[in-house]
This record gives sequence, C-alpha cells and structure tokens, in this order.
Amino acid sequence: MSLHWRPCFFFLVFLKLSISISKSVIPQFPCQSPHHNSYPFCNKSLSVPARAHSLISLLTLQEKILQLSDNASGIPRLGIPPYEWWSESLHGIATNGPGVSFGSGPVFSATGFPQVIVSAAAFNRTLWFLIGSAVAIEARAMYNVGQAGLTFWAPNINIFRDPRWGRGQETPGEDPMVASAYAIEYVKGFQGGNWKVGGGGRGNDRYGFGEKRVLREVDDGLMLSACCKHFTAYDLEKWGNFSRYSFNAVVTEQDLEDTYQPPFRSCIQQGKASCLMCSYNQVNGVPACAREDILTKARTEWGFEGYIVSDCDAVATIFEYQNYTKSPEDAVAIAFKAGMYIVPYSIELVYNLYQ
Repeated sequence: MSLHWRPCFFFLVFLKLSISISKSVIPQFPCQSPHHNSYPFCNKSLSVPARAHSLISLLTLQEKILQLSDNASGIPRLGIPPYEWWSESLHGIATNGPGVSFGSGPVFSATGFPQVIVSAAAFNRTLWFLIGSAVAIEARAMYNVGQAGLTFWAPNINIFRDPRWGRGQETPGEDPMVASAYAIEYVKGFQGGNWKVGGGGRGNDRYGFGEKRVLREVDDGLMLSACCKHFTAYDLEKWGNFSRYSFNAVVTEQDLEDTYQPPFRSCIQQGKASCLMCSYNQVNGVPACAREDILTKARTEWGFEGYIVSDCDAVATIFEYQNYTKSPEDAVAIAFKAGMYIVPYSIELVYNLYQ
C-alpha cells in the first residue's frame, strides 16, 4: 500500500465500521441516504482497497491533508462528518481524550476498572481479556450515540523499569512476558475478539454480559481499534534535566529485542492491534517517530497492517526539543517518510509542509 493513500485507507476502514449501526441512531454518520450513499466508497459489496481508492480519488490535496490530524475535518460535499481519532480507554473510557464526551448525550458515566498495574498483578489472562471486552462494549455503545470515536489509544505496554516514572501505574509492569500477555488479551477483547456478547471463546455468558450481541454475525470488521503505545523504550516523564520530550534512550540491540520490543511484537502478531503510537523520546540518537528501521520492521517483519500515530506533538518535538531537524517542516517530512501517518496537535506543520 503506497504512503500517499494509507491514511485514507484506515479512515475508510473506520467509516466501514460506522455504517453498520442501527438506523435509529440520531448522530450523523457517513454514507447516509439520500444524497451521499451512492458513492462507490459507500458500497459495502466492494473490497476495502477498492473503496479506499474510490474515496481518495474524490479528495482534493487539501482535504487529504486535513485527514492527517487527530481532529480530522469533515468533508460535507461527500457526506463525511468530522472525526476525532483520539479517545482513551486505559482501564475504562476516560475523559482525557477529546473524542469522548460524557453528558453530551444519554451516557454520563462508564465503568472504571483498577489501574493496569493492579490488574496485571492478578496474572489472569482471562481477566484481562474480559476487561478489554467490557470496556469495548461501553465504548461502542457511546460511539453509537455520538459520544465517542472508534479509535482508542490504549493499552500502554511500556516496560516499567524505574519506579520514579510517574506513569508506571498505566503499564502491566517490568516483565516483558507479562506485558506481552496483557497486550494480547486486552487488544483481543477490546477489538471484538468475542464478536458476541454472551458468547465466544471465553465464556462471557458466565460473566454477566447478557445475551445481546454488539456486532452481527456477518460483520467482519473490528468492534473498535486499540493502539499499543508508546513505541519504543519509553519510560521517563521528567527527571533532573531530562524530560520525555527530549531524552535519548540508549539501548543495546539485545536489550531492545529482549525487553522493550516483545510487548509490541505480541500486540501486533498475536493481538492483531490496528494501531501503534510512536513515542517522544529518541532511541539511540534518533527520534522514535523518525526511526524508519523500527517502524518499517513492524510492518515488514511483524506483519503490522494498521496505522501509526505519534504521541501528542511528538513530531513537533523532533525540532523544538531535540533539534534533530533544521525546521519543523523537516520534522514532519522525516516522520512521514519513516511510516507515521497521524499527527496529533500539529496539523499546522503539515500545512506548512504543503505550502
């Protein structure tokens, strides 16, 4: 798949997810009749690549650029509403992502599970799977009433080596095997590994989920999209003169392969995650979001087929904090060339590159 249309491909995949919901839902969704459902990209009998090509052929260059931010602009002439890629679901649907809006509709609250490091201490893969499934059911219900998106930036599967890191509680801990297992189970559950509520391979009917199905039997897509973060060797917030925006993780090749990469590899290969988030830090002198070798390896060696998003403003930090490039525009260019596709908080940098 060529670089210039990959972001629109994934946007179409999530459009595909959105048009299978009940007709009774009030919020606007793509491909609604009577004016916009005749486009080929709305034709569910066509293959996803064919529909993606159709959509891209209809977009102007400016409209394509507008899809590269987390807050993707709508395209009224095609009946495509705005979309916010950034929603959070670390251990329940959270308010710190702009894609989630409690109280703007019928949903005012959601279930909060224990911090991830606490759940991980149970060493119970079925529990992790069921937590992911339960969070996903609530998230999909919120999407169906226009209060959340389809793309959630969780789980955090960084290795928690230093107790001074302020975000260690978000992770499964220091053990790569535990972090890998957690990533697999949470992502499988969250992305719809059960398909049916009240059925499936984990016996959910015995755990109080009821009998209603979230997805129909004919649905072949995801319930939602999970995103494994922060890729890679990221475990510092601020310490002394170092911050998460500028620190350089000096890691041997063996430590990278034995410690830091296994959770992400498992997240992709066994969990089938549809998103990776590259981190702020440098890895051996090169910004993580500009490490073409690492990002490309996820695709060529691990079989990753999803989209790669940067952490918020991580592309801007390549120039502003790390002085790795001569200009902000160069930072955007090297990140895109490395394989990163969504630029949260930095759409103006993409515009500048266009100009």
